[in-house]
Amino acid sequence: MSEQEEELRNRVNPAAPIAPADGGDDEDSEEEDELYEHHRITADKRQELLRLDKFLLNRLPSTSRTRIQNAIKAEAVQVNERAVKSNYRVKPGDTITITLPEPPREFKVLPESMELDIRYEDAELLLVNKPAGLVVHPAFGNWNGTLVNGLAYHLQNLPTGRNGEIRPGLVHRIDKDTSGLLVIGKTEFAMTHLSNQFFHHTIERTYLALVWGVPKEPEGTIRGHIGRSLKDRKVQAVYPDGEQGKHAVTHYKLLRSFGKAALLQCNLETGRTHQIRAHMKHIGHPLFGDATYGGDKIVYGQRTGAYKVFAEKMLELMPRQALHAKSLGFEHPTSREFMQFEAELPTDFETVLAHWEAYAAEQA
Repeated sequence: MSEQEEELRNRVNPAAPIAPADGGDDEDSEEEDELYEHHRITADKRQELLRLDKFLLNRLPSTSRTRIQNAIKAEAVQVNERAVKSNYRVKPGDTITITLPEPPREFKVLPESMELDIRYEDAELLLVNKPAGLVVHPAFGNWNGTLVNGLAYHLQNLPTGRNGEIRPGLVHRIDKDTSGLLVIGKTEFAMTHLSNQFFHHTIERTYLALVWGVPKEPEGTIRGHIGRSLKDRKVQAVYPDGEQGKHAVTHYKLLRSFGKAALLQCNLETGRTHQIRAHMKHIGHPLFGDATYGGDKIVYGQRTGAYKVFAEKMLELMPRQALHAKSLGFEHPTSREFMQFEAELPTDFETVLAHWEAYAAEQA
């Protein structure tokens, strides 16, 4: 892109998200929505020395001074891949990248009183243990009764919720039928700092997944670009050669083997739409109960006799994907202390595991 084209682009749509070199994170990331807008601006050869905050205000007129300063303070703004302060003077040829929480959308959220399983809360953030079946944010078909509605009621003064906009305080998400931990920023700075950690993949995330079959290797890494299926836009497909989709990496470890099924620990290196679900389907071990990826029927074992009755009973007990966001580890926005949180498995998941354990022991 020429200097003239770059300048025109910034004038016409200065807030347009630009994907980073590795492809960035999908808006609807794996069980999680890493909400950020990413800009990459290169100062032209005629650029006069100018304070970074003023430079960005000129280039991003739709972004407030406070938001820019919070981003710089949270080290979400980098010049030539290095964090700098507001008084840094931009020079010709400098490349500035900015990571910010997604801006508010023109949608009003009605605060709703609901019981929230809050595991931690302070002035900057809170952690909530989301039950399976609860939609995280309003969308077509789910305009109320979502976690965001409950958050809007619990936290009336969230930075992106003062006027009832969509997604107040969220910096990521997990799917409706996935249970587990979510972190919510309560201040503009906390949201920016947490979003930056998600963007740079420094958040530690551990999931527990019950899958059909037992992987041949007890530990492994699944690498394969993930993107929307060309046949069904609601499904994510894995493109191992990288010709489509975005870079995705999932690490797994076998925790328990039940012969026809297994409990895995999954750690995300990236966060893509349905990443664990799509990667496990790709290696032949779809998540137990996952209707979207073929896990809602018997995948391993004979579909006859006592085993058929047992397996179908387990699917009735847990008619959803067996996926739980067990732990979250991140740096606190203000204290900079590394914090680690865990949430126990929900009852349906524990019950199905106990039955599989008993079945495997009986077979042995």
